[in-house]
Amino acid sequence: MDEAANIPLASWGFPFLAEPEEVSVLRGLMRTRLSAWGLQELSDSAQLCVSELVSNVIAHVGPGTPANLMVSLRGTRLRIELRDPGARALPTLVDASDDAESGRGMALVDALTERWGVELHGDSKVTWCELVTAPVTSEGHAGGARVTRAARVLSSYGDGELFGTPRRSRLGAMAAEAAAIDVISDLLHWLQVHGHDTDEILDRAQTHFEAELDATRVSG
Repeated sequence: MDEAANIPLASWGFPFLAEPEEVSVLRGLMRTRLSAWGLQELSDSAQLCVSELVSNVIAHVGPGTPANLMVSLRGTRLRIELRDPGARALPTLVDASDDAESGRGMALVDALTERWGVELHGDSKVTWCELVTAPVTSEGHAGGARVTRAARVLSSYGDGELFGTPRRSRLGAMAAEAAAIDVISDLLHWLQVHGHDTDEILDRAQTHFEAELDATRVSG
């Protein structure tokens, strides 16, 4: 994955004690945070992931364990991290039967998320998972070859596999805008290094873009 995709666009953290009554509190905080970020479509899955991660700590590390929940936007991924001191109590993915009373937590996380994992940090561990959302692809939009070429370029600046998904969201739009800004900035750097007037180039590009829009409106 591109290194820029690992830079958080936004982040939020909350320390807590892993108790059963805290689960509903954390779900509510997650719901509120995602609503503020305009990511309501991820809320149900994110809340279920938080429930399972916290329940896993309660069951395998112990009630009352000090822990920390961290949520961040990274490229086109919403990353949920739960840190706890139980470095030896690692979550595992088991093939639990439908009527099993335990063991299905990480299977649910695995089913809901794009990916998940565990990081060991000395005397603590971080269990993380990522949910994915992305803007609509250029298919179905006006623009033809130009939009298709732009989509390919944007994919090379971000997580390419995600730009082809058919969902629209604020997170996906933010990732697309960040990738577009990087593309434009790199082009301006290239032009400047080769002796071009970047302000003039931007003015000409804007004029050309507006002229094409006007032509499209007239033909439409």
